[in-house]
Amino acid sequence: ARRPAGEMQGPSVRLDDAAVRSFGLARVFKDNTARVNSVDFHRTEDLMVTGSDDESIHVYNTASGELSKTIFSKKYGVDCVRFTHAPHAILCSSKNGAWDETLRYLSVHDNRYLRYFRGHRGRVTSLAMSPLDDSFISASMDKTVRVWDLRTNACQGMLRAPATPCAAFDEQGLVMGVAMEGQLGGNMELMFKLYDVRMYGKGPFDTFRLAGTQSAPTHVCFSPDGALVLLCTKDGSIALLDAFKGEQRHLFQTQPPEDDTVRLQACFSPDGKYVLCGSADGSVRVWSSSTGEELVKWLGHADAPAVVRWAPRRMMVASACSALALWLPDMDKIGGIRATP
Repeated sequence: ARRPAGEMQGPSVRLDDAAVRSFGLARVFKDNTARVNSVDFHRTEDLMVTGSDDESIHVYNTASGELSKTIFSKKYGVDCVRFTHAPHAILCSSKNGAWDETLRYLSVHDNRYLRYFRGHRGRVTSLAMSPLDDSFISASMDKTVRVWDLRTNACQGMLRAPATPCAAFDEQGLVMGVAMEGQLGGNMELMFKLYDVRMYGKGPFDTFRLAGTQSAPTHVCFSPDGALVLLCTKDGSIALLDAFKGEQRHLFQTQPPEDDTVRLQACFSPDGKYVLCGSADGSVRVWSSSTGEELVKWLGHADAPAVVRWAPRRMMVASACSALALWLPDMDKIGGIRATP
């Protein structure tokens, strides 16, 4: 039975290979009429937000498994939905055409825009909130990464890239990682640059090059301890890098979505031991970040679940195509709830 799995702090389910293999569909939401393009969990509250190509934003209570709020953005469309630190406020980018790439700070409580952030001239490809303060970053098809602050409309800084970048903060909020394609000797290659958040204007303090990678990045994220980095690319490859040395630990492969505008977005488990990503065959694949072994394929989607997220503090995973799925472990298969040593 897929009973609520409890928090991952103190007495909890031990997250191991058996637990990961036991995950199955616990709930499927069919609240959208088009693809879900973004999913985010709040860091401290039992809340999940989604954005969809049907121009809707949905907020779910993950403790009760219920839809709690629906907001439509018919004028601008919705993409890259992210929670701020406040549970009642989110950030999102536009989706409807190239005429307006403004980022929006939205109060979900009363459906009111609190602030607009203007500057990008191309579709926003990634949006990340700092875990440390009110700053956030955005990357765009205009080949820039911009730094912002929720408290002011003005852009705080900008980095230029040779091609469309993806960007993310590490979990401590001290390092900013930017993935992009660059040219070396007439050939395009994938690069990953690390910046000190306090001194990003001075350039990267480290640059890693992924030899042999010929595909543009779609998503980047750090492991919870900041030691590893995931780089997803358009061809369905997922590179697992050592964040300190730049060495490629493993290269995972999925089937990329047929629509090349869909961004594959992989994620880590909260302990960093597992890597999850959707595939065009409708599965969510799970690998060991230490051995690189594919442990299991969770089956259930009718289309590619391009977005996969693991809830902080909980044994719960969300994946989305046009339907949103919540996955939980089977307590009967793994012996119920056990104390983590």
